[in-house]
Formats: sequence, structure tokens, C-alpha cells
Amino acid sequence: MNDKTFFVHDRGICESTNVGDGTRIWAFAHVLPGAVIGANCNICDHVFVENDVTVGDDVTIKSGVQLWDGVRIRNRVFVGPNVAFTNDRFPRSKHYPETFLQTIVEDGASIGANATILPGITIGRQAMVGAGAVVTKNVPANAVVVGNPAVIVGYQTGPQVEPTIMQATPGAAGDRMALDVGGCELWRLPHFSDLRGELAPLEFGRNLPFKPLRSFLVYGVRSDKVRGEHAHRQCHQFLIATHGRLSVVVDDGRDRKEVLLADPSIGLYLPPGVWGIQYKFQPDTVLLVMASHPYDASDYIRDYSDFLATVQAG
Repeated sequence: MNDKTFFVHDRGICESTNVGDGTRIWAFAHVLPGAVIGANCNICDHVFVENDVTVGDDVTIKSGVQLWDGVRIRNRVFVGPNVAFTNDRFPRSKHYPETFLQTIVEDGASIGANATILPGITIGRQAMVGAGAVVTKNVPANAVVVGNPAVIVGYQTGPQVEPTIMQATPGAAGDRMALDVGGCELWRLPHFSDLRGELAPLEFGRNLPFKPLRSFLVYGVRSDKVRGEHAHRQCHQFLIATHGRLSVVVDDGRDRKEVLLADPSIGLYLPPGVWGIQYKFQPDTVLLVMASHPYDASDYIRDYSDFLATVQAG
């Protein structure tokens, strides 16, 4: 075995020959023959890798992790100590399913120590799973999830975990504030206040960046739920929190920011080609969305990887 281009500790076992250059497999780790491991990976002490497992390049698997059949780890993933993957929703001793569910961890994601990942889950690219989280549903790209069951508490806006939150707003009616994300803008709408209360009138074709052909309300959303998670090919949107408050993440595939909507006289303009996410709803929040086009399912981009490919294609 002197021709190996990867390292195996003398107390480690690697039965697979499909291991990439520069990968290191440390003491008491065991890699079964069918496993595929990419280049420049670090497989730490006491890791077990079953046969139907693929691991991409530049992956770190910390001590005490077991990768069972059906686990697919993409490139540049970090898996913390004692993360528990599963592949059978209803396990019974000596009873095996015909096929094991696939669990996919996409490029650049990180999973904290002692997290539990249920079978059939996809953890999106650049997502961050907090230590001890129990992940029962798919995790969107760039999301930060914690808790049992895991819930989304934030979205990354770059290498850092904490998002860049826009707290400033335009001052006078008619003012606009560019967010430097895909042409998104905050608009200060006309608004009037007197002893009788508040009034925020809108004239289509005058106060808005487009003439709406459709509108809808989003309300009754639990605080741990997420809306949106898509982009449009042609449709423009304008969002107003008519009551309560929520956060909106805007993402053009290169830059990402989080905006707080809590004032009915502030609107958020989302051009086409921007990935939008709405979350952190207060229980009484009512979100008004105005759209430039009638509903068309083909106008939606609902998969973040497809969105990035569309952005990269121009």
C-alpha cells in the first residue's frame, strides 16, 4: 500500500480504495469498502463510515461520528463531535428497509457537536446547525437553526453567522434607500397622522415602483415558521407590514441582507432575480404583498441551487 496518496493511522482501518489525495484517516476510525471519500478530508478518531456513503472534498468529520448508509456529504462540510446521523425512521432489530433514506449535507454546511439529524433530511449549502439541535425537517441554504426540534433563528449574510440587519429607514415620503442587493430598496410611503389616527394612502402607478396586478395577505404565521424561500424570474414584488413586524432576507446570489419591516409606511421593493425569505413573524403580523404579474407557477425559482445557477448564467 505504499502507492496510497492518503494517510491512514496505523490504528485506523480503511477498507475503501476510493479515497482522495491528501485525506487523513486517524486512529480507531473504520471506513468500509464501498465508501467514497474525497480529497483533503480529515476523518478523526473513532469515526465509522458505512458502505453506501459519499463524502466530498475538504470535509472535516470530528471524533465520534457515524456515517450510515445513505448519507451524502458534499464539499467543505464540517461535522462536529458526536453528531448522530440516522437512516431509518422506524428501526427494528434485525428488520431492514429495502432502501435507506438519503440524508444530504450540501456544500459548506456546518453541524455542531451532538446534533441529531433525522433520515431523509437535506441540510442546505452554508447552513449552520447549532450544537445539540435535533433536525427533523430540511434546513434551507444559509439558515442558522438551533433547538429541539430545530427552528430557524437567523440567516448568514457572509462568512459570519450573524446577519447584516438594516435598521435604518428612509425619512421623508418618497425617499428610497438602496440595500445594495439585487436592486432591492426600502421606500417611505406617503403617510399622515392626526388625532384621528394614521393614514397611508397608495396610488397605483404613482407611489409604487410598478402597477400591481395582484395582491395577497400573509397572516397567522407562527413565529417559528418561514415564508417565501423563492425568487421570481419576471415578477416584481412590494412588501408592507400593515400590522406587527417581521424580518425579510433578500439575497441576489452574491450579497445578502436582513430587513426589519415594522411600519406600515415603509415598503420593501423586491425586483425579479432576488431570493426572498420572510420569518420572525410576530403572532399578530399582517404582511401585504403586491405583485406586478398574475400568479404563474413557472415564474418561481424554488430551489436555491437552481437560483444560484440562474444568477451565474446571467
